[in-house]
Amino acid sequence: MKLKTFLQSDTGAGTLLVLAAVLAMVVANSSLATPYAATLAADLKLGFGALSLTKTVLHWINDGLMAVFFLFVGLEIKRELLDGELSDRRRAALPVFGAIGGMVVPALIYAFVNADSTDTLVGWPIPAATDIAFALGVLALVRRYVAPGLRVFLLGLAIIDDLGAIILIALLFTSDISGQALSWAAACVAGLVALNRLGVRKLTPYLLIGFLLWLSVLKSGVHATIAGVVIGLSIPLGKRGGASPLKKLEHALQPWVVFFIMPVFALANAGASLEGVGLHTFLDPVALGIILGLFLGKQLGVFACCWIAVRLGYAQLPSGAGWGSLYGVAIVTGIGFTMSLFIGALAFDPGTHDTAIRLGVLAGSALSAVVGCVWLIMARPKPAPGADGR
Repeated sequence: MKLKTFLQSDTGAGTLLVLAAVLAMVVANSSLATPYAATLAADLKLGFGALSLTKTVLHWINDGLMAVFFLFVGLEIKRELLDGELSDRRRAALPVFGAIGGMVVPALIYAFVNADSTDTLVGWPIPAATDIAFALGVLALVRRYVAPGLRVFLLGLAIIDDLGAIILIALLFTSDISGQALSWAAACVAGLVALNRLGVRKLTPYLLIGFLLWLSVLKSGVHATIAGVVIGLSIPLGKRGGASPLKKLEHALQPWVVFFIMPVFALANAGASLEGVGLHTFLDPVALGIILGLFLGKQLGVFACCWIAVRLGYAQLPSGAGWGSLYGVAIVTGIGFTMSLFIGALAFDPGTHDTAIRLGVLAGSALSAVVGCVWLIMARPKPAPGADGR
């Protein structure tokens, strides 16, 4: 396979993301760790005068570039809801049920492990999150073994998980929410809805109001990536056979998201220091609760809720997917990584459980990624006898 063809494939995109994450880990645990951390912590001012904002480089990546990623994801979800896999009501319900189980069961497992300590019990939301960027990147590595509907299922589930994590962060760990900024954000959402209802098809008005929405959410103290999803859902698909503003924007964003935003995100967020980590750390209740929550809780919660929902007739399996492959994707949802690390940093005082959190999140996410990929390869549909022409 030629290099250009490989890079343009889903496998190439997933490989690029993993390489960026590995590079970040190597740098963060080498002599370059100090300049790496200093670069991410450096202040960067964008804008002019009263319209300027000063945030750290890491903040701009996570709340700025990733808002564009979530915009792209929002566009894909809307397209699937209106004209794709999720246009069927019962198939659209499946990721909702999966997300509920994927948040509740990991939190309960963590709480069970830490039941004897009120100090560490506060970390129960840590394993409830799914890192949508890394989960999709890992799934891309084995996408040829997976029914297309399963990627859409993971996409929907991870969005609900991430939005749930953002809400938990806002309710439990954010004390300086700005009501005025949220009011401006609500007005922007109303403006986007009005544009859609009036049948506006030009992208410029949506993007201008969308930028104001992102700025308002950023100022409010809530994670600004939620604005990206809202903007994406507001863009009109258009009539079948005609020009589609949604597909036009999705096509324009795709190379930037895959080959720039996601690798930069991985490079900035995957560099966790392993200083102080040892075998004894695995016995720490925080680390153990996170590992079991991400690796066991996620797969059990997602799969069990999906199975119950399908058996009761409330949901339907994705097209072309069986229970075995669905279970493999359920394992992949245990990649909590950056969202889990972020929640862990907010849940505890700095320096109290840093090592245990890093080990728990990295171990649980790595197990989920490796085992999930192996499972999906083994569970791939077998070709019918004679399908190779023999």
